[in-house]
Amino acid sequence: MIRARAGEPTVGRMPEFLAESYTPRLAPAPAAGDVALAAEAASGPQGLVRFLGAVTVAEEETCFWLYQAPSAGAVRAAMTAAGLCPERITQAVVLRPPAPAPGRPGTCPGRPHRAARPAPPTGPP
Repeated sequence: MIRARAGEPTVGRMPEFLAESYTPRLAPAPAAGDVALAAEAASGPQGLVRFLGAVTVAEEETCFWLYQAPSAGAVRAAMTAAGLCPERITQAVVLRPPAPAPGRPGTCPGRPHRAARPAPPTGPP
């Protein structure tokens, strides 16, 4: 992302796409590295298509593929180059958890750290 002097973005993020493909239960899954290399090769010298990950739902015989690319057509070309057959490609909004605050693993930035509650008293009052 390119930022102006005031810190405001001047160019937006490249869109992300969720692709769906049929994946038979007994079929071997393609290696993530192979899919990433195919995306890189299909996107040409500009490297506009990035494979971000996938989720397989074996019971549904479905795999969901996440890409960052300029268009659904670019995703289809990358998937085809990897030997995949997308049934549907849709622009998606991906929600990611915030990064932990510096020095406090697992805490959300902008939220105060909550101290642990004291243990309830034991014994008679």
